[in-house]
Parts: sequence; structure tokens; C-alpha cells
Amino acid sequence: MMKIQEVTDFLESIAPRKLAESYDNVGLLTGKYEQNIRGILFSLDATEDIVLEAINNNCNMIICHHPIIFSGLKKINGYHYVEKAIIAAIKNDIAIYAIHTNLDNVLKSGVNEKIAQKINLQNLSVLRPLADSINAGAGLIGHLQHEMSTDYFLKLIKSKFNCSVIRHTKILKPTVQHIAICGGSAAFLIKDAIMAKADVFITADVKYHEFFEANAQITILDIGHYESEQFTIELLFELISQKFTNFALRKSNQSTNPINYY
Repeated sequence: MMKIQEVTDFLESIAPRKLAESYDNVGLLTGKYEQNIRGILFSLDATEDIVLEAINNNCNMIICHHPIIFSGLKKINGYHYVEKAIIAAIKNDIAIYAIHTNLDNVLKSGVNEKIAQKINLQNLSVLRPLADSINAGAGLIGHLQHEMSTDYFLKLIKSKFNCSVIRHTKILKPTVQHIAICGGSAAFLIKDAIMAKADVFITADVKYHEFFEANAQITILDIGHYESEQFTIELLFELISQKFTNFALRKSNQSTNPINYY
């Protein structure tokens, strides 16, 4: 049987843990590397409901994007949602593996490349490269194959990412082609997107005062955190299914988005 170590080694050959941000908590959060794998469930988050879904589908490993343990736990009494998930995982021998900002920070087979594929962006490059690599860093920038009206582009984004609403700054141009993207919370890249002469910057979790940083130089689209990263589940499933064929793989059928719209 295949052991967890073999799968995690493969994932880390694509997105090395050293590429994760210093504040992050990637890697194996519960379970042991020498465990045999019966099945893997892929999800964006590893909540208690996701752990129960894994149990019900005979999956003893969860590969998720967001680490369920992000800051230090001082107690595990089962009152907090993180505690509930961890207790359920440990009681049922479920391994949880998180691949977060290290998967964000790779150009090839990363979170942002998957976003770019959904809108057919061409000629991709890293928006803020790391000092020692042009193929790793935060965000991506690329071109639409053809210039399109800004109104149509917003409708395209809303449809492709199943957005209930898009928060955005003032529309500056009737057409767009040069697009910057970064899944998750990436308002810190607004100035980089402007410097790269992007027409639009797509991200999430932009605060009120951060929208002003557009400075009449770019249109910012905040499409929602879950919405921007939802295809990470698909990405992880594809990576593992193309490499390993000797255990069951399942994409979670649950939305873990904690935000609802009225």
C-alpha cells in the first residue's frame, strides 16, 4: 500500500515547503507519514464536517489548502471549530495535510495558474517574484487572448467563479486585456499590479481603505476568498490522480465558505 510520505513528497516536489510564508503552517497537521492510504479527500478547508465526509467515504487522508491549525492551540476541549476538527481527525486516524502559501507561490501547477486557466490568461509571469526565482512568488499577471469589454469581463468573472457579488473600484477603461490575479487575501499586491500596468487586479479580502490604493490607475475586483481559491480542490485532485492510481480519490462535495450573501 502507498504511504502518506510518498504523496507528501510528491506534492512538496511541486510546491516546496520552503516557499511557504513565515506565518504559515503547512505540512502534515495530524497523522503519521508512515500511515498507509486508503483514500484521499480534497477540500479547501478541513472543518469537522469535512473530516466526517472523509470518514463516511473511507478516506483516511485529507489534503486541504487552508491549515486548520493556523495559530497555536492552547487547549483541545471541543468547544471551538478547530478543536472539533482536530478531535474528530485524531479519534478516527485521519491524516490532515495542508498545502497553502507554498502552493500559492509557485508559477507552474500553482493556485494562481489554475485561476488563470479558468479565464484563459496567456503569457503568465509572477507578479512579485522571489529574489532567487522568477518562477516563484506572489500573484500572476498575463494577457487575455483578445481584448474584451470591461462589462463582459466582469460578467465572465462572475460566471466562472460563481460570485454572488463582485466588490470593485471604479471602472477606468471600456476594454481590458492585461490582468493580474492572486487568490486569497492579496491587497498587498495592488501596487505591484499597478507597476506591471495591469488593467485589472483580481483578488479577495480587500479592506475599505485598501480600495483607495487603486489610485485611479487600476480596477480592483474583490471576488471573495473562497470564490478565488475554490479551484484549488480541482488542482490538487488532478495532480494526485495523474501520479497515483492505487487508492481512492474524492473531491469534497461540500462548500466550506463561511460567508453567505443576502
